[in-house]
Amino acid sequence: MNALNIPLFPLNSVLFPGGPLPLRIFEPRYLDMVSQCLKSESPFGVCLIRDGKEVGQAAEPHNIGTLASIVDWHTLPDGMLGIVAEGGDRFTILETKLRKHQLLTADVTIIAADPLVSVPPEYDKLTHLLNKVIDDAGPLYASVPRRFEDASWVSYRLAEILPLDTTVKQYLLELSSPIGRLQHLQKAVRNLFDA
Repeated sequence: MNALNIPLFPLNSVLFPGGPLPLRIFEPRYLDMVSQCLKSESPFGVCLIRDGKEVGQAAEPHNIGTLASIVDWHTLPDGMLGIVAEGGDRFTILETKLRKHQLLTADVTIIAADPLVSVPPEYDKLTHLLNKVIDDAGPLYASVPRRFEDASWVSYRLAEILPLDTTVKQYLLELSSPIGRLQHLQKAVRNLFDA
């Protein structure tokens, strides 16, 4: 598959395919990036930070991230730019380059989407849990289409909503099996409720 070159936005959070991501944009590198992405209707890449910080010098990202497309933008009460992005395909970083204002760009390859698999009956409790909590997850989820029969969709939504450590979320993003993701989430949910 051909490599795609995209700007990167390393964050202390993990974006999953189909998930919403609100961002407050104030650094020159990301203002330029958002402007360019809006003009060209092109995505940027969101990666969990492996080393470094969100602000200042370019952070070192994990190698697997998610494409993000801007679906809304607005001026925040403090005058900053606010955007809402939506997660698209996952990708693997091949090589990064440092650009103007410490903006990272990367050559990436797209990871094939999860196979379409129904949620097996042994994970019905996870589907039920997601159905109960998604409406309380905030207004961003009001417009997220519901696909409770889809193992990939259920596993991604639970992974982003549950209070899991970011390293666990990154592990779940990197898994290529929706059933494997549900299996891991079932253990994580037991640990959360037993704690």
